[in-house]
Amino acid sequence: MIRNLYLKFRQWQVTRRLLKFEPQMIYHYKHLGAVIPNTRISNSTVINAKETLVLADHVFIGHHNFIEASNGIEIEEGVQITNFISILSHSSHVSIRLYGNAYQQYTNLKGYKKGKVVIGKYSFIGPHSTILPGTKIGKGCLISAYSMLKGDYADFSIIAGNPAVVIGDTRNMDSSYLEENPELLKHYQSWAAQ
Repeated sequence: MIRNLYLKFRQWQVTRRLLKFEPQMIYHYKHLGAVIPNTRISNSTVINAKETLVLADHVFIGHHNFIEASNGIEIEEGVQITNFISILSHSSHVSIRLYGNAYQQYTNLKGYKKGKVVIGKYSFIGPHSTILPGTKIGKGCLISAYSMLKGDYADFSIIAGNPAVVIGDTRNMDSSYLEENPELLKHYQSWAAQ
């Protein structure tokens, strides 16, 4: 009996400890000393170089993401970043192969790519997507799961693939919802018509 109580106690301790590591959303996210009241970010998202991340309000960043902002990342209002996404402002994999173990001895490395990333208002990024350095995503875009983006994508693009290409326009998709719900048109136009 004492052994069973002890085992149950140990199981309770382990469960309690594991629950502390369970991904949770952080509401009223605090970024660079200022609270962003309607932005929610998972505690399992890693943000590198927070000082060069520009983060607007009404942003959602889900679980298990990596945001590497050393060369600047701007995430505009209402962006939804789902889960298991990498957003990168530099890429050193070519340089590391070229220089080998001498990589850290040099500056201005050949093959080292860097560039600011901008994600426009009310865009959605599907799970397991990768956004490479120097990418600009317009407002109102929808990025399909497992996409790899590099370059510039126009406002309202539906983007899919590896490499990602534009396969449609979100305004066509949104028009049927707006026709069925005309009361939403004023809200939609408040950001889409800018």
